[in-house]
Amino acid sequence: MTIETPLTPQDALVALMLTVSASDSDMRTSELVKINNVINHLPIFGDYDTDRLPRVSHMVFDLLDQEDGLDAMFGLVRDALPERLWETAYAFACDVAAADGRIEDREGRLLEEIRYELNIDRLHAAAIERGARARHLTL
Repeated sequence: MTIETPLTPQDALVALMLTVSASDSDMRTSELVKINNVINHLPIFGDYDTDRLPRVSHMVFDLLDQEDGLDAMFGLVRDALPERLWETAYAFACDVAAADGRIEDREGRLLEEIRYELNIDRLHAAAIERGARARHLTL
C-alpha cells in the first residue's frame, strides 16, 4: 500500500516512530502515548494534519509485512526528511524505544539500523540515547 501523496517530513517522523514501536511485535501503550505526545506537543508537528495518521500507520504496517519493507521504509524516510532532521528522527525513535522503561533486543537492533541508515555519528547517537534513557527512568 502506498500513501496517495508523498510523505511529508512529519509523516516520515511518525512512520519511523511507529516502526520502532512495532519492531518487537508489541506496541505498548506507553510507546503509543509517547508518539501521541510528540505529535501533539512538539513544534515540528505544529502544522501537521493528523488526518494523515491512519494512512501513514497503514503504510508502515503494510511495509513491515513485506520482505524488504524495512529497507523501503528507510528509503521513504530519507527521501521525505531533510538531512538536518535525521538526528531529530533518531531522537524520537530512541524516545519511543525507551518509553516503556526498557529497550528490547529487536528495538535495539532497529535503533542500530536507524543509526546506520540515517548516518548518525556514534558520539551524537550515544548522547541522544543517554538522553532518552535519562528521560524515561523510573524509581
